[in-house]
Amino acid sequence: MNIAITDGLQLMPPSFAAGLSAWSREYGTPGSATWANQLNAAIVSADPDFGSCLEINKVADVTRIRFMGETPILPGTYLRISARVKAIAGPRPAVRVAGWAGDGGRNHVTGLVEEGAPVNLPTYGEVVEVSAIVGTGKRSGVNMPWGSGPIYGHFGIDLVGGNGGALRIESVKIEDVTSVFLRQMMDIVDVRDYGAIGNGTTDDAAAFAAADKAAKGRVLVVPDGVYRIASDLTIASPVRFTGTLTMPRAARLTLMGSFDYPSYAAAFGDETEALKRALQALFGYTDHAELNLRGRRIDLKEPLIMSEIAPGLSDYGSRRLICNGQIRIVDGSSWNTGTASSQATYETGQPTTLNNVANVANIEVGSLVTGPGVGREVYVQSKNIAARSIVLSQPLYGGSGTRNYQFRRFRYMFDFLGVDGCSRVNFSEIEFILDGRASFLMLPQSGQMFHVRDCFISGPSDRGITSVGRACQDLLVDRCQFLSSEMGVNAQDRTSIAININANDAKIRENRFVRFGTFMVATGTGHLISGNHWFQGDDTAAGKRVPGLVIAQKNCKMAITGNYVDNNVIEWTNEYDALPNFGPDEYSFGGLSISGNHFTVKQVLSDFAWISIRPYGTGHHIHGLTVSNNVFLVIGPKIQRIDKVDTTFADLDYSRMRNILFDGNTFNGVLNYVANPVQITHTQTSAQSSWVVQLTDCLPFKAWARNVDSVTAVSMIQDANNGRITEMPWVRTEQGAARKNLQIEWSKAAKGKVVVRARMDSPD
Repeated sequence: MNIAITDGLQLMPPSFAAGLSAWSREYGTPGSATWANQLNAAIVSADPDFGSCLEINKVADVTRIRFMGETPILPGTYLRISARVKAIAGPRPAVRVAGWAGDGGRNHVTGLVEEGAPVNLPTYGEVVEVSAIVGTGKRSGVNMPWGSGPIYGHFGIDLVGGNGGALRIESVKIEDVTSVFLRQMMDIVDVRDYGAIGNGTTDDAAAFAAADKAAKGRVLVVPDGVYRIASDLTIASPVRFTGTLTMPRAARLTLMGSFDYPSYAAAFGDETEALKRALQALFGYTDHAELNLRGRRIDLKEPLIMSEIAPGLSDYGSRRLICNGQIRIVDGSSWNTGTASSQATYETGQPTTLNNVANVANIEVGSLVTGPGVGREVYVQSKNIAARSIVLSQPLYGGSGTRNYQFRRFRYMFDFLGVDGCSRVNFSEIEFILDGRASFLMLPQSGQMFHVRDCFISGPSDRGITSVGRACQDLLVDRCQFLSSEMGVNAQDRTSIAININANDAKIRENRFVRFGTFMVATGTGHLISGNHWFQGDDTAAGKRVPGLVIAQKNCKMAITGNYVDNNVIEWTNEYDALPNFGPDEYSFGGLSISGNHFTVKQVLSDFAWISIRPYGTGHHIHGLTVSNNVFLVIGPKIQRIDKVDTTFADLDYSRMRNILFDGNTFNGVLNYVANPVQITHTQTSAQSSWVVQLTDCLPFKAWARNVDSVTAVSMIQDANNGRITEMPWVRTEQGAARKNLQIEWSKAAKGKVVVRARMDSPD
């Protein structure tokens, strides 16, 4: 209860700066002398501790400063009068709270205690708060119990002791503190009143349950102590912890009336344990859809392994949100990467299995696999120690054989891998500070619709978001900042990867990825990558630029739209193909749209290209690619072209290209403009019956000149005697040793100018 609210009473006196005529030099009664215009009292406007305050030079044995307003004293209420003061010069007086009790006839009620205990001012400049409580009841803690006689009082402070000193007073406060004495009125229930001991060994679960039942919505108070809770405990009431809890890992604490991180932090007294307990409740009880960190910074000492935090959590599909705070790792051995090496046998007939794995027991599930014939971002999904086998997240391209492999298990701040399936987990408005020692998020084996939005992922040591299975289905990453821990490392020496995707339909939108080894490695189909900025340059002159986006799915059905691609390559591969040569029953490279992006590169060698196709086997071709309305800008020395085929393993089959569009792009600092179809103006100055039109550098990927859409004469076609030729020529395609020329054939020698619209593909 607060009488200033319930009864509409004004308790707080005005500040001294509002005028000293409201402050009496006597007892505060009507007609008493005030401090206005007194030579030994002044308002100081800019005290470093108080701001505006009153400065008094003490010249009387008892110097009184009393509010002339009548503060009501109501039955059952308790008021706290306080002031903050400090000595600044001369003898240091003592200070006490004092009052004058008046009855209904404006008479002084005598025989009451009207002064609090005096408080000495120990040193100059030290702020001291003096206070006393006045009320109608004689309770422990009440300094001036006045009973029912007085109905009001004039309150303030007295300065007692030696004269000649100067001190400053911030203000006099009058506050309703009835709640301290009337627990039922303030909705407070103490667990000790229901048998809780708080000695750390006695099981207090029953006492907590009884107190919660009695509270009926009032605040449950847990006083100082350590309270052992041996089983699951649900507290429906709002709760306030001074003491802490200790519980076995399998036991769950659900704070239904106070479900946020600060409540769990108060309950367990350890930030890491508190976050574990809050997450355990979040994923174990459906009444709470959100864990709000309330803007708190959390120091995390070890990875949050969800299968250990919430034992029994196996398949979870309800939406859950973790939001609004900062989580920072505390460096220690718990963040060290687990490593192992082993010899194993791979058979293309079992494309995602390693057999005869030596040392299999020491290989951790979730480890990154590297070695001969292994593509990027291949992980251990599961292992069978008895069978000495490992299931991989992706096939290997290197063919059958026995080889040596390395396994590295990174440590993640949030690790869901031990959970069989989990969906609809959301992270929002959190900064994850990883300090180059931890990775951010390991997804579970299966699930969908994980969503990370408006977050900072700062300094991951190895990975941002990792998928070893299919829980990346419908992954949503929106408006996040991914800040690498390798910003000072040359691009070609970085190893970190922000995101990898195995499943379908990810949406990566409006994010910023700064200087990772690779922004994303993605297989699966249906991805939308829109409005992002990923940049991977360094400060090296003529620096090497590496893949920023790796598309590891041949027929990817992917849209890359409206992004800023800065100092890196989009690389398209089939590195997850156990039989990487093109077969009769599969699609080759297709389904990719790159449109409306801004591509920039700075200070690179002339052989750099933003778009690179890297077939890991023979016979592959392109059957569906759009590169349109992009801007390509080179800062520094010019480059040859924007596109290339990386023939480390194999070249493309240029005889099978179809449905390719390069159109509407803008080139700056690029020597060879490419388009498909490409429009070429050819001028034949000497009469020839066969005109050779070279398309070597004009078509994407330096492909063959396979088709001609049109040949249009833009000048008079003449014979050797300047006579007009009106016939329609015919065209030979795929001419020359490299099949990159056209030949326009006439029935006789001719000369003139034509515009040829040619293409590298069959458009259907």
